[in-house]
Amino acid sequence: MPRILCTVTNDLTYDQRMIRICTSLARAGYEVLLVGRRRPASVPLKEEPFRQKRLSCFFGKGKLFYLEYNLRLFFFLLADPFDVACSVDLDTLLPGFLVSRLKGKICVYDAHEYFTEVPEVVRRPAVQRIWEWVAQLVIPRLDHAYTVGPGLAGLLEERYGTSFSVIRNVPMAVSPAEGKHPKPGPPVILYQGVLNEGRGLEFVIEAMQEVEGAELWLAGEGDLSAALRRQVQRLGLEKKVRFLGYLPPAELRALTPQAHIGLNLLENKGLNYYYSLANKAFDYVQAGVPSINMAFPEYLRLQEEYGVFVLLDELSPAAVRQAIAGLLQDEAAHQRIRDNCRAAAQALNWEREEERLLAFYRKICRPE
Repeated sequence: MPRILCTVTNDLTYDQRMIRICTSLARAGYEVLLVGRRRPASVPLKEEPFRQKRLSCFFGKGKLFYLEYNLRLFFFLLADPFDVACSVDLDTLLPGFLVSRLKGKICVYDAHEYFTEVPEVVRRPAVQRIWEWVAQLVIPRLDHAYTVGPGLAGLLEERYGTSFSVIRNVPMAVSPAEGKHPKPGPPVILYQGVLNEGRGLEFVIEAMQEVEGAELWLAGEGDLSAALRRQVQRLGLEKKVRFLGYLPPAELRALTPQAHIGLNLLENKGLNYYYSLANKAFDYVQAGVPSINMAFPEYLRLQEEYGVFVLLDELSPAAVRQAIAGLLQDEAAHQRIRDNCRAAAQALNWEREEERLLAFYRKICRPE
């Protein structure tokens, strides 16, 4: 049985994307191990159809964390047998590539994002140069790579000369038994995901000052958690804005259909966000929730085909407030988008997308 070893830098508990991918591979007959990091607040891992391993580090963030984690990952890969090392994002690619070369095995690059173009990297030129050096060293030497959208695939192919397949980050289909309507009471405006730079969250909170009769729920944590909580207190919005913290995938899946509006707002800070295709956009579609997104290429393409979004040409408190007000006040428009989401959900689900994943890996090594 071929053994696939997937590597990430995050805590495994909340990584819905990798749980889906590893589950599909395991059920297709591969032996799968997913390797991530252990954090001080890590909760016990849930049993999955694949094996899981967390690596402990002394450093929790910054250059020292990435250096330490890559060294620990290098020696772990060196000691652990595998047929395919799947390095998820650039921050685990170097050890995966080096050990695969040493062992004569296959290295796959799973580019969840355009790592050198994320805002946290773009605004630090020295850090960006280091990661770009890693990218230029490794990616042109790879034979197997995939990413989450056609726009990003084209960019990466043009820059590094390596062909990228497209495997979209879409959720499992919602069964009729799971389908829910928005919860009774004040309409919920839901953001799910990390609370990090460039996600437009400061604009949303500011816009909530003039949004009446609705609540903003933020499901996740991140680098801006403390700053956003301070902003809510400063503006006196404690009764309008709720911080839900990290939610396990099953709880988040149950929560999302109860929302009236979903949010996926990104500042145009680097090519990664501009050509992104976030999983939360598909989560909202699958849950039948109209969502507000940016008028970036991938979302424009989906909107033209399915009509499931409200798109913003600019990101500002006024633009966000206007979009929210439109969905809250125009019930016919809200219902039309909701119906479009339900229709699109029949195509935009993991049960269909996993066939691309399995076809990709069968070309590399077939399960016994």
